[in-house]
Amino acid sequence: MKNWTTSVGALAVMTLAIVPRLAAAQSIEEKVELCAACHGDKGVPIDKDTPVISGQTQGYLYFQLRDYKSGARKDDRMAPVAQMLERPDMLALAEYFSKQPWPALGQPQAPADVAARAQRTNTAVACTGCHQGEYQGEGTQPRLAGQWKDYLLRTMLDFRNRKRGNNPGMSDLMLATPEDELAPMAEYLAGR
Repeated sequence: MKNWTTSVGALAVMTLAIVPRLAAAQSIEEKVELCAACHGDKGVPIDKDTPVISGQTQGYLYFQLRDYKSGARKDDRMAPVAQMLERPDMLALAEYFSKQPWPALGQPQAPADVAARAQRTNTAVACTGCHQGEYQGEGTQPRLAGQWKDYLLRTMLDFRNRKRGNNPGMSDLMLATPEDELAPMAEYLAGR
């Protein structure tokens, strides 16, 4: 936990430095460069608790930026960044990142017993009903396959604890899922 706290602190400081630069950025290229400070210039975030956004679905990216700006989704690092963006910026950034290749993070495939547990969980709560058969996402539903394991687990727990409130349906699904099934699901999804 100490490493996570340290990296979150470093990212918070980095965010404070980014916000004024983002306000001055004119082109989409300049804005993308600032996003890369946390989300990685080759699509690999510098911290495993920061989501991969390169190759993520366009609708999902736009909705998250919109929700950060409105306060529907809370994050001390992203909220000030989103406040500097107008709708055309959000749409352009979502389009740009959705067209980038999904990076190979090199996470191992889940062992067979973990994969079996995750598949049972999927059967119970129907993850693939929205996130599609290979967890690739579509439209406003995010890709989960290959996302950082740490980020996936934190996100599932945040939905479960209602810390993340911008999708009440996901909170309900995570509450319906036994908590001890979340870590295996995160490991399974990360290795796909």
